[in-house]
Amino acid sequence: MSVTTRRIYLNTKGSGDLLNITDRLQTALDEAGIKEGLLNVFVIGSTAALTTFEFEDGLIADMGELYERIAPVGRHYAHDDTWGDANGFSHVRAALQGPGLALPVENGRLLLGTWQQVVLAEFDNQARKRELILTFIGG
Repeated sequence: MSVTTRRIYLNTKGSGDLLNITDRLQTALDEAGIKEGLLNVFVIGSTAALTTFEFEDGLIADMGELYERIAPVGRHYAHDDTWGDANGFSHVRAALQGPGLALPVENGRLLLGTWQQVVLAEFDNQARKRELILTFIGG
């Protein structure tokens, strides 16, 4: 069994940007040569998150509406008083969604459902360069 760490860097457009990163993860898995094991993926930062869902236009819109209902952009957040950056909503959304996923690997492939993709959710109120840490465990 081996442990390998890699990084992926992505540019986002700011709040509401949802990026399908499944192919990027599979390419990194192929390059790492892991056939059986686990891929742990973690996004650095407190205003972005990772999840899985069917990456299609209707669900992308539904997710945006859900995030807005849970932590609306236009309301006051105590966090905004601390730093004055008006992104309290993005911290709340990211904290609820979570920064990491553990994905099983079998026969060199990520074990995802037919309609399941891995998605980076950007919640910050400005464009960001995001760093993903990929930890491959297996052989």
